[in-house]
Amino acid sequence: MKYSTYLFDFDYTLADSSVGIVICFQNVLRRHDFTHISDENIKRTIGKTLEDSFAILTSVTDTERILSWKKEYTQEAHTYMTPHTFLYPDTIPVLTGLKERGAKIGIISTKYRFRIREKMDLHFPEDFFDIIVGGEDVQREKPDPQGIRFAMEQLGTAAQNVLYIGDSIIDAETARNAGVDFIGVTTGMTGREELACYPHLHIIGSLKELLHTPSGILIR
Repeated sequence: MKYSTYLFDFDYTLADSSVGIVICFQNVLRRHDFTHISDENIKRTIGKTLEDSFAILTSVTDTERILSWKKEYTQEAHTYMTPHTFLYPDTIPVLTGLKERGAKIGIISTKYRFRIREKMDLHFPEDFFDIIVGGEDVQREKPDPQGIRFAMEQLGTAAQNVLYIGDSIIDAETARNAGVDFIGVTTGMTGREELACYPHLHIIGSLKELLHTPSGILIR
């Protein structure tokens, strides 16, 4: 195996949380008379911070208002997020396969760590993941490399031994900024051509291709 550590984005990479995210955003937005925002536009902000997403969707720049909406969103998420988050079919077999080959497995996401745990603990043993870095664990969100660098420090892993897998331009930028290799997966809202504009090893259509890439450089 070329890499000892595989770090994954969560939303649109390991799981589809879009139904829950849309419900939470729409409940908050409609409560404040933003009734014209489409589900599609909300989905296109997935991967960004809640603050950035609300600002993009509403064009509101007032920090206090946005933070109050963030609190409302969090309350909505307690009810709707985990039941409306679905792992992709390849997530469990691929992560299990990498783990069986001796790899360290981690998640780096803007989503709260406890929320990721709520879902993943339903499918994996408690000690399966070597690290999960959520939005509450960093001061600077992706594409700042703080999350990946924190994971590398905690795991004692050098950058050349790390592969980061994500679905968005933000993920590609994060990998580049952290100095680690990147594979893009087109299970989200970002197309192959957009991802290919950034440094990458491969652009894949599903996680299962991690185990069967054309060059064979991932698993040996």
